[in-house]
Amino acid sequence: MSKKTGIIQLLIASGIVLSTGLAYAEEITTNSTLSAEENDQQERIKARKAELAAEAALAKKAEKGYWVAPRAYGTQRESEPPRFVKPINQTWLKEYTDIDWLDVGADYRFRYENRENDFRRGTNVTDEPFLLRSRVYLAVRNKFDPLRFTLELEDDRRNHSHFARDNRDVNLAEPIQAYAELFFKDGLGKDDLGNERPVSIKAGRMAFEQLDRRLIARNEWRNTTNTFQGVRATFGQHKNDWEFDIFALQPLIRFTEELDQRDNGQWFYGAVFDWRKWSDIITLSPSYFYLKQDGDKVKYNSSGVPVTNANDREIHTAGLRGYGLIGKTGFDYDASYYRQWGEDGAKDHRAYSYVAEVGYTADHPWKPRFSANYGVASGDKGSSSGTSERFDRLFGFARPWSSNDYIQMENINATKIRAEFSPFTGVNIDTGYSWYKLDSATDRWGASAVSTDATGNSGRDLGEEWDLRVRFPVNKHVGANVGYAYFKGGDFVKNRIGDRKDTSNFFYVELTVSAF
Repeated sequence: MSKKTGIIQLLIASGIVLSTGLAYAEEITTNSTLSAEENDQQERIKARKAELAAEAALAKKAEKGYWVAPRAYGTQRESEPPRFVKPINQTWLKEYTDIDWLDVGADYRFRYENRENDFRRGTNVTDEPFLLRSRVYLAVRNKFDPLRFTLELEDDRRNHSHFARDNRDVNLAEPIQAYAELFFKDGLGKDDLGNERPVSIKAGRMAFEQLDRRLIARNEWRNTTNTFQGVRATFGQHKNDWEFDIFALQPLIRFTEELDQRDNGQWFYGAVFDWRKWSDIITLSPSYFYLKQDGDKVKYNSSGVPVTNANDREIHTAGLRGYGLIGKTGFDYDASYYRQWGEDGAKDHRAYSYVAEVGYTADHPWKPRFSANYGVASGDKGSSSGTSERFDRLFGFARPWSSNDYIQMENINATKIRAEFSPFTGVNIDTGYSWYKLDSATDRWGASAVSTDATGNSGRDLGEEWDLRVRFPVNKHVGANVGYAYFKGGDFVKNRIGDRKDTSNFFYVELTVSAF
């Protein structure tokens, strides 16, 4: 009996062990199955997150497109339309209208200047002019597409000055833009980021900027504006991988109190191509310009002064600009080279210019940027070969060269170091030091009233300049700009001015009020 009982107990124990083992095996199998499903699900989640991140990155890139803004000092072009312009339904006027096809803008700029011993003038006095500029902008878009209309009016005045009014500062009540436009929103389809590639054809009076503003600019610092009349066509936009701009224009002669006139003696043709897709670290911009002047039809010079016996001129300008950011290193660069050839009256024209700037922006809340710039524009060597070698600056912006407005893009070698930073939101401070030399000792200092030394015995050392500028918002609609520039003349200046001081001081306070 006891033997039988032992066998029964052994069977029961074996059954329990077997059941436990089977249950454990089933649990392992189940756990293995769940683990494989969980791994697969996690992999799917990870893949989906990667897809969402890629889609977000692509959407962000599509919003910005291929456009990379240049960081070189003074090269940021005025937008089209200008920055003081907004759609009317995005202004305080939306309380009165909700239309979405009208752009509006109005701004007023007041600048007080204190110029002591201004070398642009022939006498050593302290001048304290008040410069006043008013602008109004209206544009119809979307309402009658593809047909659009733009009108921009400007009134420029100068008061409280020792000197006679000139068209640098005075141009009363003048339309600086008045054109009709055919605008096809997706005329050339879309680029590979999904951004529309528009086509724009404009005819009429217009003011705009191209490249780094040294050859074509509105001249935002100057009180008056460069304006042209003719036809301009633009294919693509800043967001696209490429953009092409061509035009055939006649410059307008600015008169201080009369309506401006087309310069019937000049035609200005140009083509600018921007290629942004080739590399993430460079935008390439080849360009070509052709300035043709019929001397018999020229009645006034660029200052609006009557002239006779003007030269026939054909000036070709071809060049290449490259700029960009070098990854996330903080370094940026901007370099350009232009060659000119053609005829200037009886002389052959052969000239050149190049500019290079390297900058570094530190990883700091103040966003400090430090840069070094070197620029050359050839001067006339007075060679016996009968060649004109002074670079023609066309219709460019001079202020990147000098805060005093002493330097133009001709007969100059300029070296500049600069620091820029933003210690508070909206507050921008920059300062720089520059050294200037004439490219040719026998050619003129173009922006000044100091006489030329045809012998070259006065040397090439033009002088040094230090400048400081602070820009900050006063409120939502008012911005302030306060600056100072000091110039000390070099050997050329000292040898040509006689008893006049060889230093000058320039201080200014500027307020800009925007209605919207």
